[in-house]
Amino acid sequence: MGELQRLPANSDPDTLAQVLRDDGAAIVENVLDPAALDQLKSEIMPYVEATEPGRDDFTGRHTTRTGALVARSPACRELVMNKLILGGANAFLDPFCERIQLHLTQLIRIRPGQGKQPLHRDRLAWGGFLQDSIEPQFNTIWAVTDFTEENGATQVVPGSSKWEAGREARPEEIRYAEMAAGSVLVYSGSVIHSGGANQADHDRMGLNITYALGWLRQEENQYLSCPPHIAKDFDPALRDLLGYCMGSYALGYFTPPTGPGENPEVVPPEFLFSGKVTDWSEGDDLYEKVSERACAGPV
Repeated sequence: MGELQRLPANSDPDTLAQVLRDDGAAIVENVLDPAALDQLKSEIMPYVEATEPGRDDFTGRHTTRTGALVARSPACRELVMNKLILGGANAFLDPFCERIQLHLTQLIRIRPGQGKQPLHRDRLAWGGFLQDSIEPQFNTIWAVTDFTEENGATQVVPGSSKWEAGREARPEEIRYAEMAAGSVLVYSGSVIHSGGANQADHDRMGLNITYALGWLRQEENQYLSCPPHIAKDFDPALRDLLGYCMGSYALGYFTPPTGPGENPEVVPPEFLFSGKVTDWSEGDDLYEKVSERACAGPV
C-alpha cells in the first residue's frame, strides 16, 4: 500500500522530480522557519480575511481561495522562486516543454465545517484533451498552518498518477498529507487528490503554488493578476516565470499597438520592460531545442 514519501529540506531537485515520477506526490519537510511563515501571513492575511467563500461543493462553501499573490506578497515571490521547488519543477516538466511557467498562486483556507472536496486530478483544468503521456503540472501546497487529518489535510492517492482512466480510489488507498507548518506537499497534475474535511475548531491554510508547461493556458491569468506596471519591478527571472518571455521559438511574441513605424513590428515580451529588441539569441537556443525534439519524435 503506497505511502507518501517524506524528504528533507536539503534534498536536491532531481531527487524530488524522480519521487514525483514514481509516486506522483511527496512531502518536503520544514522548508520554512517560523519567521518566514509569520512574514508570509502578515502580507496575505488582510486579503484572505476579505475573500468570500466558494459557491459550490468543489470550491467549498466553507473554503476561501485568495489569488494574485505574486503581485501582493514579496514573501510569496520568494516561495515561487525557491531553488528546490523550482529546480524540481524544471526537472520534472522538462521532457514536455521548452520552458515552464507559473500556473497558479492561491491561499486556500479550509474553515471548520467544510466537508471533503471531491477527489480529482488537476490536469483536468484542460479537459481531457492532453495525451496521458504528457505531464502538464508540478504543484505545491505550502503548509501555512499545521496540516492534520482532523483539520482538512490534503487527501492524496500515491501512485494514482500511473492509473488508467476511470479507476477510482478505494478508501484504504487514500493518504493524508499531515505535516507541520512550513512543510510542502508536492504533487503532479496527474495524481488523485482533494482537500480534506475540517472537523477541527480552527482554519487550515495552505498556499497552492503550481507550475505548468509553458505552452499551455495558465489557470490564473498572470498578465491580469500581475500586470506589467507591477511586474516591471520584479527580478527578470520571476517575470519570465509569470509568462513575460517567449515560451518557445515562435510562442508569445507581440506587436506593440502604436503608430506606424514607432516600434518594431514583432518583439518578445521583454520589450515591455526594456524598450529594446535583443538579438533573440535565447530564442535561437529555444529554436535549436525545438528542432532537436521534433527530429527525435514523440517523448
